[in-house]
Amino acid sequence: MTADVFAAVDLGASSGRVMVGRFDGGSLALTQVNRFANEPVRVRGTLYWDILALYRGVLAGLAAAGPVDGIGIDTWAVDYGLIDAGGRLLGNPVHYRDGRTDGVPDRVATVIGEDKLYAQTGLQKQPFNTIYQLLAEPLAESADRMLLIPDLLAYWLTGVAGAEFTNASTTQLLDLRTGEWSTSLMTALGISPALFPPLRAPGAVIGTADIAGGAQVIAVGSHDTASAVVGVPADGPDFAYISCGTWSLVGVELDAPVLTEQSRRANFTNEGGVDGTIRYLRNVMGLWLLQECQRSWNESDVSGLIRAAAELPALQAVFDVDKPEFLPPGDMPTRIASELDRSGQPVPATPAGFVRCIVDSLALAHRRAVRQAAELSGRAVDVVHVVGGGARNELLCQLTADACGLPVLAGPVEATALGNVLVQARATGTISGDLSALRAVLRETQEIQRYEPRGSAADWQALESRLWG
Repeated sequence: MTADVFAAVDLGASSGRVMVGRFDGGSLALTQVNRFANEPVRVRGTLYWDILALYRGVLAGLAAAGPVDGIGIDTWAVDYGLIDAGGRLLGNPVHYRDGRTDGVPDRVATVIGEDKLYAQTGLQKQPFNTIYQLLAEPLAESADRMLLIPDLLAYWLTGVAGAEFTNASTTQLLDLRTGEWSTSLMTALGISPALFPPLRAPGAVIGTADIAGGAQVIAVGSHDTASAVVGVPADGPDFAYISCGTWSLVGVELDAPVLTEQSRRANFTNEGGVDGTIRYLRNVMGLWLLQECQRSWNESDVSGLIRAAAELPALQAVFDVDKPEFLPPGDMPTRIASELDRSGQPVPATPAGFVRCIVDSLALAHRRAVRQAAELSGRAVDVVHVVGGGARNELLCQLTADACGLPVLAGPVEATALGNVLVQARATGTISGDLSALRAVLRETQEIQRYEPRGSAADWQALESRLWG
């Protein structure tokens, strides 16, 4: 009998959940069985993930799921746990927003030029990439293995260590040209190649869990964006995607990486996708800006803020959302106000005004990234798919359509969990086919909202030119 019930463990930067996907004839339905907070902890100046609390939430969710035929795990990228030879965790994983890598990218550039690093790994320069974290890691010399967060959780469930390819590709230590760990790069930087476990592909069976009826744990696109891109209900290749949540991951799906100097200077990244694809994208700061403002205001009603913002005039003030000062947690409204004041723009007087400024600025950043992704890759784009939590944000979706001058198809909100479940289902024989076939299931079963572009593209172009030249 083929499998038809799957648990998708999906951990994001602010919360985690366990979803159950059920196939019944031609339908695919998701049910959330546990949701839990992901609350980092700062100890003596260092920001950590509370990994044991997350694992407890995972176990509770799998217990609530009951017997399933497969378990897949996806999380954010780049962060890791270090284990010793006995399989014990050496310390809580450090959060990618921690400042311990300050200055490390510049030191790496003196050993291996940024152009050579990009030509090998294809990755966007980000201060939190795993390569820089490991060079700032005091426990590295005591460790036996480095396990990225989804691989660490899979190890705790099965006792089998490995590194799923899509997430490994975000470390900046994988040679994207060969699809293997770059031992020469590790050696040049003084990082032990022995830390890195064998690679495994999405769809591989990792092992058997001692929970959920002894289900198989199956490697999926364990970088949550890789699963989200599987969950894009595209009909044909000529699309851009925006996986919109804490981050906006904006790009196109390709068959081969783009490793040109122009691509490096534009700060685009090439990450591994399911079925040998390349996720060619830029990390845009995303709804983190709004989330941090809400924290500062102690305001939980995001829908009310969005509705109020929609009543305000558009494009009164915009800013570059990707400036490094917006990366750390803290008083986001003050930082935005300082940036607007510095650039001679009006500072909003109300929370709704700040929200309008943020959403306008995000739409402008989406426009720029979609346009550059198409130009640098040669991929035609005739539609933009917005998936993830941002697909609920009607104002952002409409403004993204306006800014890009293209239709936006919003949904599914649960693209990441759906992509996770679809890869599991194919691995067990419940469904078959390539990515096009998996996406056809989504078009037949999931709700999608269409937004047509409105207004003048020239206004957006003028703002883009003003911010970025």
